[in-house]
Amino acid sequence: MSSGLRYFPNPYAATKLIANYSNPENEIKKFLWNLISNIQKNVQPRDIIPGAGLYLSTTGISYMFYHLSENTLMNEKRDDYLNSAEEYIKPALEKINREKPYFILGSAGVYAVATAVYHAKGDHDQFHKYGQIFNQISEYFKQPDVSNCGADELFVGRAGYIMGALWLSKKTQTPLQIHDIYELCNIIIKSGKDYALKHQTQSPLMYSYYDVEYLGAAHGLSSILQCILSVPGYLNENPENIHIVKESVDYLLSLQTDGNFPASTDEIGYEAKLVHWCHGAPGVFYLMAKAYLVFKDAKYLESCEKMCDLIWRNGLLKKGPGLCHGVSGNGYAFLIMYRLTGNQDYFRRAIYFYKFMDTDTFKNNSRAPDNPYSLYEGIAGTVCFLGDLLFPENASFPFSDIF
Repeated sequence: MSSGLRYFPNPYAATKLIANYSNPENEIKKFLWNLISNIQKNVQPRDIIPGAGLYLSTTGISYMFYHLSENTLMNEKRDDYLNSAEEYIKPALEKINREKPYFILGSAGVYAVATAVYHAKGDHDQFHKYGQIFNQISEYFKQPDVSNCGADELFVGRAGYIMGALWLSKKTQTPLQIHDIYELCNIIIKSGKDYALKHQTQSPLMYSYYDVEYLGAAHGLSSILQCILSVPGYLNENPENIHIVKESVDYLLSLQTDGNFPASTDEIGYEAKLVHWCHGAPGVFYLMAKAYLVFKDAKYLESCEKMCDLIWRNGLLKKGPGLCHGVSGNGYAFLIMYRLTGNQDYFRRAIYFYKFMDTDTFKNNSRAPDNPYSLYEGIAGTVCFLGDLLFPENASFPFSDIF
């Protein structure tokens, strides 16, 4: 093993097909339950990290339990999972920071998860209470300058709030606040056009986060465009924006090299080394998959195929098991590609990524995340991935359902 690599070499890298990798349901459940036990043993509901939101705090663990409660193969544990979801969300609600109503890193995500949990539990008063608060947060994002670092991206900006609203509407089967969401989309597009014009960017829409023009899913162009494409009916109702959105998607597509994408515009022309959901192909994948579904152009699916081939070669990351920059986050691309194409090879690749996390090679040589039990960095995200392996026909990366 080369110590200079960011990833563990995949012994099957030269082939797309792995024989005999069917769904080992009982093995996955055992591994999953061991991880859950580990989380419950080491993270108490009141172990809140202030300001960490869904990304690192107990809200992410609450989401994990809610996600599992939806899995039809876990019906016998549904009530237990929902009770645990409530247990982990309550202290987060008590200590919420209303001054930072962001989705991934703030209170909007806490309110969204609480709303979904109480809807599933049949507590109509709490469901309506927190749902109403979440909907009211849209007014905050209608302000022109809601942060000093980047008002449109996923973690603290408008794109995150919109993706959260889409997720919540689907999970609670309640109507989307369509007027508010359309207004936010208009603001995002105007913001991107103004920035692109001012800075003379090649893409007709461009954004910055802490003065960096990121391109990946965590803070960049790809998730912002994905959020616009995901809003039902928006482009049909605003056809003048179709061209500028598609041209921006195609700009990003033009930057794809061996399957990967640069993390930011200042890295264009250099080898893209980060194969992470946050920066690189595993996150841009969701934009191109959504673009394929919206525009019906095979070039976007071909881009997804290239990304999956890259992830297969270089995606067994040494950084750990998590979603943001770990093996589970990369494995999710195969599950979504399986849903897109029905090709069993992609599902087998996802199974292999799970199996690799249960090897001594990974356990002894991967890095321990700073927050090892969290949703985006740690094993709470791994649990979500494992749950979706059990029910791949319904798999979706958290808050990024392209279907």
